[in-house]
Amino acid sequence: MTLSLRQFRYFLATAEAGQVSLAAVSLNVSQSTVTAALQQLELELGVPLFRRLPSGVELTVEGSRFSTHARNVMAAVSAARRAPLSEATALKGVVRVGVTYTVAGYFLPRHYTRFARNYPDIRIELNELPRAAIENGLKDGSLDIAVMLVSNLQDRELIASETLFRSRRRLWLPVEHPLLHADSIDLADVAAAPYIMLSVDEANRTASRYWEPSGLNPNVIFTTSSVEAVRSMVADGLGVTILSDMVYRPWSLEGQRIEQRNLLTPIPTMDVGLAWRKAQKLGRATRAFADFIGLSVSGGV
Repeated sequence: MTLSLRQFRYFLATAEAGQVSLAAVSLNVSQSTVTAALQQLELELGVPLFRRLPSGVELTVEGSRFSTHARNVMAAVSAARRAPLSEATALKGVVRVGVTYTVAGYFLPRHYTRFARNYPDIRIELNELPRAAIENGLKDGSLDIAVMLVSNLQDRELIASETLFRSRRRLWLPVEHPLLHADSIDLADVAAAPYIMLSVDEANRTASRYWEPSGLNPNVIFTTSSVEAVRSMVADGLGVTILSDMVYRPWSLEGQRIEQRNLLTPIPTMDVGLAWRKAQKLGRATRAFADFIGLSVSGGV
């Protein structure tokens, strides 16, 4: 079996865009070229990587697993291109990084590990903090940079940001839920069902951005700061929820299946990115960290 870097790039672009046509535009190639590359990749791997939908495509369970490996491969290639070839050019220093809970648990570890391997003389000081504390730390200089949910960023006048990727929010349901068989689902359908509300990283405040304009209210039966508690309760049939793809896993800790469905109602994405004080010039070590994380997410494209 021979896999190419081109196949990895096309796969990751399609997974990010959610549509083959949009991926083709971002890659500056024809849609048929992307389609052929994906079909060949699935043939070589022997599993379907995407589920075809009327509105586009979404990753299968196997596709989600493969995306982790694909990002690792592309990040390794990018790191090899950028890595210093001698000790004389190696970067040294300390980078104080603020991270929010969701980023710390579901995004940063694998990128941090690879960065540490490639830049052994740069020490990363990670600080898990609420969004407000991170913004204060960036402004008072106690933090050099942050990896956070930039879609929650408040002080955009003093803090600059760069979005690394956007994670779509979808409806999570237990198996055999009646809505699984619906041709389409909107917030009115969700409002009629018991709802499990996540509160960590201001998730409940974020939810108001799409519930309030609809004139509807979720039927919240339980609010928790634990993603795993939400996962278990949904899988056990106690309610439904709307959360991002980044924290989605198809199984609860008890081994029960969790399904996902798209909503007709426009739901804002959860945007993960970098943030820093606008007036601050990033040091070489901090810039190396920012560039490395950006390349890791984009797959070096």
